[in-house]
Amino acid sequence: MAGEGADWIDVGGESTRPGATPVLEAEECARILPVIAGLRARLSAATRISIDTYKSGTARAAVALGATVVNDVSGGLLDPAILAVAAQAGAAIVLGHLRGAPATMMEGIAFSDVVAEVGAELADRVRAARRAGCGEIWADPGLGFGKRIEHNLALLRALPALGARLGVPLLVGVSKKAFIGQLTDKPPGERQFGTAAAVTVAVLGGAAAVRVHDVGPTRDVLAVANALVRD
Repeated sequence: MAGEGADWIDVGGESTRPGATPVLEAEECARILPVIAGLRARLSAATRISIDTYKSGTARAAVALGATVVNDVSGGLLDPAILAVAAQAGAAIVLGHLRGAPATMMEGIAFSDVVAEVGAELADRVRAARRAGCGEIWADPGLGFGKRIEHNLALLRALPALGARLGVPLLVGVSKKAFIGQLTDKPPGERQFGTAAAVTVAVLGGAAAVRVHDVGPTRDVLAVANALVRD
């Protein structure tokens, strides 16, 4: 991935797909710490390592080994101490939008106005990160995390307003997600073109970063999308 042009490598030891079984912190660390140490030894300093976790202990161990981004799908709600961990390490924090826990997030989904509610809840997370002393703050609208297809599409359309409201760069993850499968009637391994379309929309909407599986082809998508938004 780094060889294909990835700026960050996101490392996680617990699946956050709907219904996934939670992993104990000790097991999560056993899975990811050797990977982070190995990557840090092999990657150039220009490629950042991101730890994908909502547990403060895992994040603390990861930044000690060279991770410089903490990517928390819950935005610090599941373990508020993670914000202080990022602040103390001088690491960037990515605040994802999530109601509840990944295992149950698709149960009882209820939004009156998804754009307004996600915006307000992420704004609260941004304020919490600033109070904790975080310097580099990103926001992720959490597409696919406790949201139905209509919610994901509404958030993609509203990225310009969301970015303006939050005042921090947006990171958007759409790669091969279920809503793309619903739109294209394709399994995950065949969602590359649907993903490319969603990535383009995200960039045109102001996303500063996109999280993807297929780095090389996405670089081509970004070359065209960025040219369209460049002044």
